[in-house]
Amino acid sequence: MTASENAIALTKAAALAADERQATEQIGLDVSETLPYADVFLVASGRNERMVLSIAEEIEDKLREDFGVKSLRKEGTELGCWVLLDFGDLVVHVFHEEEREYYSLERLWRDAPIVPLGLAEAAEAAAASASEAEVEDEPDADQAPE
Repeated sequence: MTASENAIALTKAAALAADERQATEQIGLDVSETLPYADVFLVASGRNERMVLSIAEEIEDKLREDFGVKSLRKEGTELGCWVLLDFGDLVVHVFHEEEREYYSLERLWRDAPIVPLGLAEAAEAAAASASEAEVEDEPDADQAPE
């Protein structure tokens, strides 16, 4: 059994949202073979407590807006060291860098297959879109400036 299409779509959207808030070291882990309650763990880091909370909030907002999904459970928002967001098929772990190193979930779940997050493709698409917009805004060489 592998992660459902819905879980993968939620994971990619959550990863993009986290990326918008400068989350680092993101990884998606397919835990569907091992856990009965989730298909994917998304693990991300923030440099400080405020960033951790901001990343978690952006993920919640994005999944609510784009998929109509609310977190079933949310823990860790008091301290901002490790925020856990449970969306059912997807469980998001947003760590402060030091906490992530200490708990090392990737080591614990090292046998889980990696879920591609699509961040490189999204960055390329954004760059291409920005490049096209610049070309459209440039005046033609044949036209004289007014």
